[in-house]
Amino acid sequence: MPSIDCIRQTTISRSSRIRQLEGMFDIPATEKSKLSWSGDVPLDDKNWNVGLIVGPSGSGKTVVASELFGETVVNRELQWKKKSVIDDFDKSLNMKQIAMTCQSVGFNTIPAWMRPYAVLSNGEKFRVELARKLLEFSDPIVVDEFTSVVDRQVAKIGSHAVQKYIRKNSRKFVAVSCHYDIVDWLQPDWILEPATMTFHWRCHRRRPEIECVISPVDYVAWKMFSKYHYLTSEMNRCARCFVLFVKNQPAAFVGVLTRPVSVRSRISNVMGISRAVTLPDWQGLGLIFVAMEMVAAIYAGIGKRMRMYPAHPAFIRSFYRSENWKLIKKPGKFTHLSKGNTEVREKRINVDADVYIASKVIKHAFGGRPNAVFEYTGKSISNSEARKILSYWEK
Repeated sequence: MPSIDCIRQTTISRSSRIRQLEGMFDIPATEKSKLSWSGDVPLDDKNWNVGLIVGPSGSGKTVVASELFGETVVNRELQWKKKSVIDDFDKSLNMKQIAMTCQSVGFNTIPAWMRPYAVLSNGEKFRVELARKLLEFSDPIVVDEFTSVVDRQVAKIGSHAVQKYIRKNSRKFVAVSCHYDIVDWLQPDWILEPATMTFHWRCHRRRPEIECVISPVDYVAWKMFSKYHYLTSEMNRCARCFVLFVKNQPAAFVGVLTRPVSVRSRISNVMGISRAVTLPDWQGLGLIFVAMEMVAAIYAGIGKRMRMYPAHPAFIRSFYRSENWKLIKKPGKFTHLSKGNTEVREKRINVDADVYIASKVIKHAFGGRPNAVFEYTGKSISNSEARKILSYWEK
């Protein structure tokens, strides 16, 4: 059984200020300061993916982590020298690996990928650091001061996102933190508290529930979300706008437009989701899919068919997995009218192929995007309730 029996001691200076300090607070004079940690840490008893070393500052979390996993593992650092954080990732990684991992930890604001590390927000830095460590560090991945410099809401969501990635990929991750509020979100398999040297296994549970409310809003609300959209900050002014709120805080945005099925034949009961954006602090929980389904259920209540036309690879994968959306057109079909407006070119790519590379090639050659078409097939709300919500724009 693995155990810890560690002593750290330091020689105390005999300076005049130290002597004054001893006199002021009646501290016994001593030549050395000594701290010790001793206890069993039975990590070999069970298979595990996520661990948490937690306790107040000065309790010895980093010392204990170093004893368990080695100082070289705990003190691994990242270098940020490029003009964009994407270029800072190891050269051996392909763009698909980088993109999928960034999205997995909630770093979904594509424009931020193109910026240097120094200009990112604390929340964005936290998430992109996680993405690089997950891709570039070998197991176990030990992150000291986990979530210490970010807002507590970001800390919780980031914890949830990273544990999902770790378990999905059968990795080993250890968070070293002074915050207990992440426990229910990180869902650690074991917890070690160095302050008392107590260790216990923990069952994997559901994360805390989040109460969401969807509300119709004015077009001006788009301004708050526009810079986080991965394609454009523009949106048709005819769009009907909805915002998903969590505890009265705006978290996600959905814009809806009446959509024609074809150029020649307009079908009035088809609506399309024009914009779907989650604010950075809320990315990683899948709130945008909750928002889109809530909006789709509203329009289904008045007999409308809701469609989504995702080009974002993460969106396409998520819609494929959903039971509430039906695939209408496979991704990878590109059409483009030539300058003479007489020629139509089409190309299909494998859904599992590198969508980013395909997008770049096809956009140059055909002027299109690798979008798919999905239609909502889930439950609807009552007609009266739907009409009450949509009457917002009739006022």
